[in-house]
Amino acid sequence: MWEQIRSNQIRSWVLVIGMALVLLVLGYFLGVALIGSFIAGLVIALVIWAILALVAYYQGDSIMLGVSGAKKITEEDHPTLYNVVEEKKIATGLPKMPDIYIIDDSALNAFATGRDPNHAAVAITSGLLQKLNRDELQGVIAHEMSHVKNRDVLLMIMAGVMLGAIVMIAWFASRMLFFGGGNRRSSKGGGGGGGQIIILAIGLVFMILAPIFAQLLYFAISRKREYLADASGALYTRYPEGLASALEKIANSTTPLKSANQATAPMYIINPFRKQGQSLNDLTSTHPPIQDRIRILRAMGGASYADYERAYEQAHGGKGVIPSSAVTSAGVVPLAAASGSNEPVEQVNRARETSNALWKVNDYKTIDCPCGTRLRVPPNFGSSTVQCPHCGRIHQV
Repeated sequence: MWEQIRSNQIRSWVLVIGMALVLLVLGYFLGVALIGSFIAGLVIALVIWAILALVAYYQGDSIMLGVSGAKKITEEDHPTLYNVVEEKKIATGLPKMPDIYIIDDSALNAFATGRDPNHAAVAITSGLLQKLNRDELQGVIAHEMSHVKNRDVLLMIMAGVMLGAIVMIAWFASRMLFFGGGNRRSSKGGGGGGGQIIILAIGLVFMILAPIFAQLLYFAISRKREYLADASGALYTRYPEGLASALEKIANSTTPLKSANQATAPMYIINPFRKQGQSLNDLTSTHPPIQDRIRILRAMGGASYADYERAYEQAHGGKGVIPSSAVTSAGVVPLAAASGSNEPVEQVNRARETSNALWKVNDYKTIDCPCGTRLRVPPNFGSSTVQCPHCGRIHQV
């Protein structure tokens, strides 16, 4: 997949330059309308662009994780999740174990972040951990770690941070114009008033359209990467049905992800704002249609890139999405069998393990009463003692 990695690196630079041009034009009209100097506006825009690029590259992952409310966990907190991530780290050949985060949310979703494979992280909602069996969880983790390996996450981090900045600057500029910044300028001159009004009008229109242009650019780079990550996820697990079944469960859930926003939505495995059964086939979609992704995965006769390419071409009747080098070098990769499990028992174990992890990351203190009751004491508990509701014993906190 070296072609895709190189393509994403090039796209990251194109995106940074494209967003810079949008900011420069925005800065030009902002300078003319509010400062009276287009040069000052361009300088301010360049400074903002440089700061944003550096912040997005070095701190973009921290921003994404912070906005999502993700909490870092260790192997002791959730052994099953840690073990699955470790397995997929070996399968994908990443040089370093990604950091693992849990989002305390009943919605079903996950995302990966990090500027390169040495600074990667995966975040999974508690709802997803409770609903997916091991095969399905492996499919989701393999999909997300494929984004890391293919350098998708850097591209989307840069886009998310810069898109958010352009939206905020355009909003601020439009409010300044409405509050009279441009009127003060236009009152100073005589003969140039008509031309200045035209410039102000053009500037106002652009300030309204700039976030739309930036978001369309954002959407344009979002779709193909999901197909490629699905193909890679099927290869690394050798079990496409695991990912297909996980996507089906996620698609059938309509619980909204509270921490998601328009800038972070493309990071997730499925659009957190979609409605159940929504095809998402329009220009404003950050993800391919869910049912299309499921259908392609279930049509695979093997687990190789060539198998995914054939299934994609059958579904779309045209050119595929896998880079030619990956298809031509793809060997035969047979499908693996599903891991047998007692689903009712596994479901109870998943809920217990996930709940225990959430107690730990939220700094709850655990007290085991001799009667067998396990007490959970919140970090801001206002008393030095707590009473067991079953046997009445008093415990020191």
